[in-house]
Amino acid sequence: MTKSSTAPAPLLDTRALNRATLDRQLLLRRSPLSAEDAVRHLLGLQAQNTEPPYYALAARLEGFTPERLSRLMADRAAVRIVTLRSTIHTHTADDCLTLRPLVQAARERELTHFRTGLAGVDLGRLAAVARDLVEAEPRTMAQLREALSAEWPDADPGSLAVAARCTLPLVQVTPRGLWGRAGRVALTTAEHWLGRPAEPAPAAETVIPRYLAAFGPASVKDMQTWSGLTRLRDAFERLRPRLVTFRDTTGVELFDLPDASRPDPDTPAPPRFLPEYDNLLLSHADRGRVVPPEYRGRARRGNQAYRTLLVDGFLAGVWRPDGTTLVVEPFGELTKGRREEVAEEGARMLAALHPGKPHDIRFGTVVPR
Repeated sequence: MTKSSTAPAPLLDTRALNRATLDRQLLLRRSPLSAEDAVRHLLGLQAQNTEPPYYALAARLEGFTPERLSRLMADRAAVRIVTLRSTIHTHTADDCLTLRPLVQAARERELTHFRTGLAGVDLGRLAAVARDLVEAEPRTMAQLREALSAEWPDADPGSLAVAARCTLPLVQVTPRGLWGRAGRVALTTAEHWLGRPAEPAPAAETVIPRYLAAFGPASVKDMQTWSGLTRLRDAFERLRPRLVTFRDTTGVELFDLPDASRPDPDTPAPPRFLPEYDNLLLSHADRGRVVPPEYRGRARRGNQAYRTLLVDGFLAGVWRPDGTTLVVEPFGELTKGRREEVAEEGARMLAALHPGKPHDIRFGTVVPR
């Protein structure tokens, strides 16, 4: 009797993973999707600041103009809310009402850091009081602190407001988040703003295929990094018969959808300007598929992330606006041809987001290692 053996899963090297991920992220070629369909496909856009979702879509969609996303926000078809990794994301209304319940337990775990400030506070009653407050009229965090402190004068005001944000699905109401519009952060519940109740928390098995469609091929730890959830291994195992598996160069098992696109590693990848905190760079435990080893840590300083530049599909520099000038700061020398491609992409981005305005593109001093 011979022992049965299982052949190792096919290998996907770094370039293969890079091209597959760029394709899922709509960054290998611009997509004809609508803004709403793109936000849905990408499972939301990082929105720590108001402008990044617009830059994210300008890099990904054909003919994108800021009005396409602003209109969704104004019509309440998309909202800004704290979800994945306890950060603000722009989600479609449907995803807001399903993904927030998915990560609700993680949001509530954050309150362990505020136990001292919440001593003696009944969190169920706090949630009910806060809901009444923000549904009567949108409130800023300062207003929430003041109103909740009247109910719990011995508690820490900041902890009370954070507890309201963690226990309730609070969305930022417009004009906050509209392109070119100033607006303070005022909050109400997602259900009140959207006029319908939240959905029950979905099973992880229903979200895993969507994650893989946008970020795969990926490991269990990758999805846990993206979502901020833990213990997803069992959900992946239940889906294993419906998925295909690969391995990366370190031997980590990667899951994927059988019919998902995995382009040739030599597929050209045009330059792309991405906003700070773009999910492309934040949604895998190992960012090596996008970030070369020599550039690890170069896209941020402390808690502040830089706007990033992709060249040949990989992180290659940072950029910043300086008045009417787009300043590009590569991490290494670019060939003349690469510089021309980067400048052309920069001009296209500026024309899409700031039409009719004069602009210039300048290459700054190479950022030192």
